[in-house]
Amino acid sequence: MWEATVTESVLRRKIEAKARPAVPQVTGAERGLRLALARAGRDAFALALDVPRLDCLRRSLTELLEMPEDLSFHAVLEGPGEGLGLIALAPPLLAGLVEVQTVGRVRPQPAATRKPSRTDAAMVQDFIDRALAELDLLLLEDEDRVWASGFRYASFLDDPRPLGLLLEDCSYRVLVAEVELALGAKSGQLLLAVPADGRGERPHDGSQDEAPPPLTDFGAALAEQVMAVDCRLEAVLGRITLPLAQVLDWQPGDTVPLPQATLDHILFVGLDGHPVAEGRLGQHRGMRAVRLAPMAAADPPPALPEFEPEDEDLSFAMTGTDE
Repeated sequence: MWEATVTESVLRRKIEAKARPAVPQVTGAERGLRLALARAGRDAFALALDVPRLDCLRRSLTELLEMPEDLSFHAVLEGPGEGLGLIALAPPLLAGLVEVQTVGRVRPQPAATRKPSRTDAAMVQDFIDRALAELDLLLLEDEDRVWASGFRYASFLDDPRPLGLLLEDCSYRVLVAEVELALGAKSGQLLLAVPADGRGERPHDGSQDEAPPPLTDFGAALAEQVMAVDCRLEAVLGRITLPLAQVLDWQPGDTVPLPQATLDHILFVGLDGHPVAEGRLGQHRGMRAVRLAPMAAADPPPALPEFEPEDEDLSFAMTGTDE
């Protein structure tokens, strides 16, 4: 008797478990897109937007192209890894988004049947990009980030027929949302399709935020900036000291002797006049070049002797006259 009761109880539990409908698993992208669309409507148009139903599907390219409604608005999305996606807005949804910007509210009357235009594209582009950017933020730490984030509006297609050539022939994750505007004044389908393989960034590890940011080495940063500054050097073949009056008398064609100049002793001088290197003059690939050599520490280059001009020379330089 006891064994029969136990067996009956076990069988009853199994039957009840099979009879209960399976609860679909909601992904992070599904939750994120619901909230992202609502926030985009609020921030862009101060519009009440609700998503009562959203499904996440996997479809081939051929199946995807058959999903949007007739006369839907089609826009190509650009994403990570040169991936392309698609967003499609059903005619009632497009009409509601346009009405809230043109007449200030969403009309409950059915929308007129017409083909989407580039004016429509300009009016909904900001809404689409806001929703996609908000979705990126909501998926920072979610596994769906790798396939659902990083997409932005790229271009509008007034004719959806080229989509079969533009989009990659691969498997797509398709988010199909039923969107209600202004508490049900208008409702329509929004379709978001992206490559299923996932080419975006991995989920952000929240534990990394707890670690303090690395300290910036101010000295190293300053040194890097200083070392990037241009340094001007002059190659000096020789130096002489002459009276100012003699220099002022120079004429084109005069010869200036350089008694101590040699081709095997060229000085590199900085802006302050101090030598920083020395070498010898030569050629490299047909151009003049100087081969650097170690500077003689025991015999530094002699300092320039001070020249004290005579009184009349100084007077000439200061007055600029022949008197």
